[in-house]
Amino acid sequence: MTVGPHSRYITLYDREIHYMEWGQDTAPPVVLAHGLARTGRDFDDLAVQLSKQYRLIVPDMLGRGLSQWSPEPETEYCLAFYAKLMTALCDALKFQHLRWVGTSMGGAIGLYLAAGTLRDRISHLVLNDIGPEIGHAAVTRIRSYAGTPPSFTCVTELEAYFRTIYKPFGSLTDQQWRRLTETSFRRLPDGRITPHYDPNIVLQFEAHPEDYIQWMAYDSLKVRALCLRGIDSDLLLPETAMAMTRRGPHAQVITIPGCGHAPALNVPEQFQPIEDFLKS
Repeated sequence: MTVGPHSRYITLYDREIHYMEWGQDTAPPVVLAHGLARTGRDFDDLAVQLSKQYRLIVPDMLGRGLSQWSPEPETEYCLAFYAKLMTALCDALKFQHLRWVGTSMGGAIGLYLAAGTLRDRISHLVLNDIGPEIGHAAVTRIRSYAGTPPSFTCVTELEAYFRTIYKPFGSLTDQQWRRLTETSFRRLPDGRITPHYDPNIVLQFEAHPEDYIQWMAYDSLKVRALCLRGIDSDLLLPETAMAMTRRGPHAQVITIPGCGHAPALNVPEQFQPIEDFLKS
């Protein structure tokens, strides 16, 4: 009987992956998958709400948070290997049916899986500000900070930096900004602190340049699909979101005011559409 949150570790394909587990172990499972340079702790607010009805598995993807960094970054930091790890995780947990909620990269992994190895097991797919195609300006912006993370003397300096680069997340309270910072930094050998991920994660854009073009996969989907789009998003462009309502699973698209890429999923107004959809 799990209520949680509980911190877990599992070795998959010789890579140690960390995940948080919330809710009753007999409840229907939902995987919550974070964005490119983030960690699973971004879902804490949503997890509190969803854990009343679901068993939640919230991994730190390879190279992020408390999960192992890849010794083969050029070949393993890509959707195919992330999906391989997540399939193994679902197999290890004996999930025959599950729902998937993914922000940005986490949504792209879910799309990849729902069209591939978990095609007959994922029933509901929530794509938080991600689609089968992404805006080039957003990739340039994200690579500009993700590939060369700065270091700081103290936590408050890192928090100020996060408040700047993650301003598109929308309205976070002071407490939420502090938690985001404290759950996603690591200390360097010289005592300074930096964001808690492997800078090599951006090699995905060089070694796997077609990774985020998934229209063929999207058109093949048989799942129920919900897409949340930040009204000012530069990653999920309006024309892409519109095409998603007409193609493949004909996703329901909801525009989230007051944010860009990507909605933080930290307030009831953003919880409710997800809750309603997962029940459908």
